[in-house]
Amino acid sequence: MPALILAFAITLVLAAVSLFVGVSDVSLASLLAGGAEGRALEVLLISRIPRTLALVLAGASMAIAGLVMQMVVRNRFVEPSTTGTTESAALGFLVVTLFAPGWPLMAKMGVSALFALGGTALFLRILRVVPLRDVLLVPLVGIMLGGVIGAFTAFIAYRANLMASLLAWNMGDFSGVLRGRYELLWLGLVCCALAYIAADRFTVAGMGKDFTTNLGLNYQRVMALGLVIVSVVSAVVLVSVGSIPFLGLIVPNLVSLMIGDNMRRTVPWVAIGGAGMVLACDIIGRLIRFPYEIPIAVVMGVVGSAIFLYLLLRTPRGAT
Repeated sequence: MPALILAFAITLVLAAVSLFVGVSDVSLASLLAGGAEGRALEVLLISRIPRTLALVLAGASMAIAGLVMQMVVRNRFVEPSTTGTTESAALGFLVVTLFAPGWPLMAKMGVSALFALGGTALFLRILRVVPLRDVLLVPLVGIMLGGVIGAFTAFIAYRANLMASLLAWNMGDFSGVLRGRYELLWLGLVCCALAYIAADRFTVAGMGKDFTTNLGLNYQRVMALGLVIVSVVSAVVLVSVGSIPFLGLIVPNLVSLMIGDNMRRTVPWVAIGGAGMVLACDIIGRLIRFPYEIPIAVVMGVVGSAIFLYLLLRTPRGAT
């Protein structure tokens, strides 16, 4: 508990720093002075606070979605961006944009979530058919499936002259987050709460269908709940801020290395770790070429790929 409180305090510090980093002059002095007819306060309320909340909500929910995905698939090297889930959500958002552009954002998110659910179910179906002799073949299958779905999506976007929109959906970026444009991310918090409530069931389901059934749980219902959580979170984050790579993969793995695989214990750690990592990467992206900003997907891609390689290549402790 003391370590968890410390991690939470560090995340709060990063959130506070995020409020005061940017091109506009927002500082304690400018807020107290109230210069330019309260412009600093206006920027804080309209832009900085919504952006920080979006960072925390997106980071926590995507990390939890990755944890749930790993429990459902029973593989530590999967997450929504390595199973075709994110690409399927982008395809759904593109389809509804083409055929029903006037629909409200909530309806578009629902269609995107349904496509994400279908893409994840297809991935699981492929895993049942393809003989997998190595744990690394599972994410490889997911990456290939995501590549096929992504290519099909790019073809449709190219024919419909929507390549710019597709690029924006696939490139996670919080620079355009304002008050009124991020509120769908609160659904991700609801999904995090559901994952915590059902944590024990997911932990049991991660031990296999036969073991789960012997303990009296409905394995199919647990799987369905996990897929719904992953699909809704992937769709909400994609629609609101775009895709964030590697987050759902590296945070659960790092937490698992520290405290084990009991999901009841790991959910708070994963949520705080995901929020903290997204906040840190966003701050780096804003400062490294100040006053210009690097999208968080680029920073997260570099950091996440390095940690992913470490997880793949690390030698087990005590091995010769």
